[in-house]
Amino acid sequence: MRNAFTLILLTAVCLGAATVKAASSPTPTSRVTVIGDSIATAIALEPVARRILDRGIDLDLQVTPCRRLAGESCPYEGTRPPTLIELLRSLRRGPTVVVATGYNDYESTFASTIATTLTALRNAGVENVLWLTLRAERQSYLNMNDLILEASKRESRLTVVDWNLYSRSHPDWFQPDGLHLLRDGAIAMATLVHGKLNDLGLVATPTRRVLAIATTRLPAGHIGDRYIVRLRTTGGTAPIRWVRVQGVIPAGLALKRGGVLSGTPRVVGKRSLLLRATDTAGGSVARRFTMTVTP
Repeated sequence: MRNAFTLILLTAVCLGAATVKAASSPTPTSRVTVIGDSIATAIALEPVARRILDRGIDLDLQVTPCRRLAGESCPYEGTRPPTLIELLRSLRRGPTVVVATGYNDYESTFASTIATTLTALRNAGVENVLWLTLRAERQSYLNMNDLILEASKRESRLTVVDWNLYSRSHPDWFQPDGLHLLRDGAIAMATLVHGKLNDLGLVATPTRRVLAIATTRLPAGHIGDRYIVRLRTTGGTAPIRWVRVQGVIPAGLALKRGGVLSGTPRVVGKRSLLLRATDTAGGSVARRFTMTVTP
């Protein structure tokens, strides 16, 4: 198994393969099958992301590189993984399927592929289809997202999960190719999907709110003036601990573990800071801030 957080293949969208059957919640509403390609393997490889996605559902995570929706998957390590349609024939599937694939499919036939896939899901007895849009790092993916949205207007059981919009302003979630996920990206994708499942009433019991950063910006500081800001979060299980992941905090300031950024700025300038908040249940989320110090 290659590590999906370090390996990038520039041709096919392929990382390490992973198929995970996550532990069931005590009283799951129903089985939720997530079918993905190499992008979603990051969720399988990141324990925090798996825990977030697994809450309140009976999760079956089926992810592998090079998967296509229909036809024939692209080759990976001498084999071709089953397409989504082929996989449906062998799964103990439930009423809900999350589609997290499409990066390896062809733009020219994507409209018909969506129709074929939805027909196969319908014939398999799937009642709820959640379909993630593609991260639009290529024009073809943007065009394919339009086709997914068009299909949702015709298919009442199809719910679009707009991963492209959700991730648009977070390049720090991705490896250099802009598609494959780093740890924060895996957590973010799991959070988005679980939130949509919860919105649709598919999560068995009310779950604690997922940890999120409420602070959106850092106010400017001034040389010689006392500076203090408390970083705020929503959800999660207290206490929340903060750390600096990237960037250099301006001279004279310090970040305390409880989320207080304070001190007296000594140097004029602008700094980019990536700060991470982690709760006691293992939930973790990061945000990039810009910190400006003026005379």
